Amino acid sequence: MTGIDFLASFLRTGRLHGIGIGSTLGEVDRAIRHRCVDVVDEEGESLRRDYGFVEFYFNPGDEWVMSGGSIELHRLASGPDLAREWARTTGVEFPRHVAWADVREELGRVPGAPELTVGDQGGFLEYRAAASNVSVIVVDDEEEEEERGYHAGHGDVWSVSLWAPVRAK
Repeated sequence: MTGIDFLASFLRTGRLHGIGIGSTLGEVDRAIRHRCVDVVDEEGESLRRDYGFVEFYFNPGDEWVMSGGSIELHRLASGPDLAREWARTTGVEFPRHVAWADVREELGRVPGAPELTVGDQGGFLEYRAAASNVSVIVVDDEEEEEERGYHAGHGDVWSVSLWAPVRAK
């Protein structure tokens, strides 16, 4: 599977390899067989699992439960080995630079694609899919267009994040 296909599916469903908000640490271990580093805060109230350019966040309880995550695509520009290792363990092949135009085009072909709202983040644009609780941060800096190489450039996806929905009171 290509990284573009993967991201379009993630934007639609809020699921990565079948896991998402509310998945337990054990479910994540079964779905993602990739080396990682676990970082637990001093109070033991949160866990960040870092897979290189993918991170998941967990809250404690009877089990650690996923509360969010992010795919830091900008890291691939300077670390193509991260993409090769991820492809080897997950079967998802990411390019060195992920153009938002390519992801939008693929998303347009996905049945049930979510509606996106856009906001300005000062040098970045944020596209939010409220239906799936996924947001995409895109470089929006004309000066970055010529810097593409070891950096994400204008129009490239910087990161994709999954967040827990806010419950009404």
